Amino acid sequence: MPTDRVQYKYREGNLARSEPNKLKPENLRSEEMIINLGPQHPSTHGVLRLEVLMDGEIVNEVVPHIGYLHRCFEKHAENLPYNQVIPFVDRLDYVAAMSNEHIYAMGVERMLGIENQIPKRVEYVRVLMAELNRIASHFIAIGTYGMDIGAFSPFFWLMRDREHILRLLEWASGARLLYNYIWIGGLFYDVPVGFEDRCREFVKYIKPKLKELETVLISNKIFIDRTANVGVLPLDLAVNAGVTGPILRASGLRFDLRRVDGYSVYPELDFDIPIGEGKMGQVGDCWDRTYVRYLELYESLKIVEQCLDKLTGEHTRTRDFDPQALVPKKIRPKAQDFYIRGEIPKGELGFFFRADGRSDIPFRCKCRSCSFVNLSVLPEISKGILVADLIAIIGSIDVVMGEVDR
Repeated sequence: MPTDRVQYKYREGNLARSEPNKLKPENLRSEEMIINLGPQHPSTHGVLRLEVLMDGEIVNEVVPHIGYLHRCFEKHAENLPYNQVIPFVDRLDYVAAMSNEHIYAMGVERMLGIENQIPKRVEYVRVLMAELNRIASHFIAIGTYGMDIGAFSPFFWLMRDREHILRLLEWASGARLLYNYIWIGGLFYDVPVGFEDRCREFVKYIKPKLKELETVLISNKIFIDRTANVGVLPLDLAVNAGVTGPILRASGLRFDLRRVDGYSVYPELDFDIPIGEGKMGQVGDCWDRTYVRYLELYESLKIVEQCLDKLTGEHTRTRDFDPQALVPKKIRPKAQDFYIRGEIPKGELGFFFRADGRSDIPFRCKCRSCSFVNLSVLPEISKGILVADLIAIIGSIDVVMGEVDR
């Protein structure tokens, strides 16, 4: 860097000036600037500020600042009984609340040693709800991403189609976003009569719409030019940074906890794990991350259809299932340290519990949120790019700030 330019360095997480040289009028065009991107920018959902060191339109350094949506999840969990934590679990990744509930409830059930006693119908309903919610989450990811870089129509189409899923989930749980439906030991209630038929109607309706989405957005030349070869995340960096979910798979690693850990009834279901192949650019670029999410929509639909076959076949409704039949009123796991993880739409969600064996309140609870970890690679893949590409990279990571700032 020329000696007549302002020098910057990291200081306690911020970009701070050190030893500034005297600015000369003839050198103003070459001076670096610190620009605050957000928190008002639409692509950051109002709660993420990026401190960007820029040389003209070139991004030299990026420092993400979080802390505008703190939910105090861990401290809430450490002051409430295990079964009363589920409404707070919903508020982590709030566009995929069913997946959060599924993993949390499964973790407490394993601590209690009742995981194998959960009825199969309950497990298939849980997976059905989680996969419907995964589709809705990916609709938001792809739709808002297209809008971030200038494609408005796909956003409206996907919000229209997502509404069908929200109505199904509201029919079953009574809520559109924060469900409190999957309980420790079972469910709030079995799915309504006719729910399976409505789900089949949705699957039949949405498949042609996905073909339209690929034609209008995914294969659009402008979209490809904006996303291919942009924000390339090498596989070694992704693994070392702990990145999970579609971002990791877009970098070429076929890693999905539904297959790796084989929890719930996923081992009994047939579905594929799409990975990035660099069809339009390099493996692990923004286009690959979007395309992997698009392909996962089809895989989730396959899982939904298989669950519906099970729920209307060998695991039909017999009577209302009462979670209290398995779970005592006071949930007191034996003293232990326990970690549970599962695959939500954005990656690995994990919960660490420390139980003292005497109380029905966790002594310690820690959430391992995938959005927080995935956001950590932003400074590494944003060096030397244009500022317009920075917006494309942020959108391709698909973060939900309720899960970043817990």
